[in-house]
Amino acid sequence: MTMSDDEIIAPRRPRSGSGARATASGAEARGPIIDQDGREIRPETLEQGFREFRFEFGQGGPFGNLTREQRIARLEAIAKLLDVAFILPGTNIRYGIDGLIGLMPVVGDIITTAISLWLVREARALGAPWYVTARMLGNVALDGVVGMVPFAGDAFDVMFRANMRNVRLLRRWLDKQPRI
Repeated sequence: MTMSDDEIIAPRRPRSGSGARATASGAEARGPIIDQDGREIRPETLEQGFREFRFEFGQGGPFGNLTREQRIARLEAIAKLLDVAFILPGTNIRYGIDGLIGLMPVVGDIITTAISLWLVREARALGAPWYVTARMLGNVALDGVVGMVPFAGDAFDVMFRANMRNVRLLRRWLDKQPRI
């Protein structure tokens, strides 16, 4: 059975005479609302619960409401994880997950560059001036572009350590700022 163009544009009306559409308020619901324990929930309490339920992104949770020193410590920890978290056995060469993820061609370098850019964004949120963030962006760009070269780029990622350089730049600038 095919539908005519009129039926596609204007859908059929329900056959029952009541206009059987439920509204968002639940006033015309087709039956009682039952919770997972089998108890009936009154629509008034349900509406009150939806008004109280909300997400607040960026303010609470593990990434919000941190002091300046806690934010700097978080940046340092992420930079260490990315650049110097592990030691190559039998040598004194340190590497991080930046070098490991960078082994995946193109995609790995994009992922680690995005994380590095987030570190620069956090530095800017901490009040770093344009010349500090410009140097940080230069480090990230150099790390990202050279890191795309197979094998040699991965060795460069291990030796250059752009994230540690960026945290050192930020820390040096912060140390020069007067304490309020």
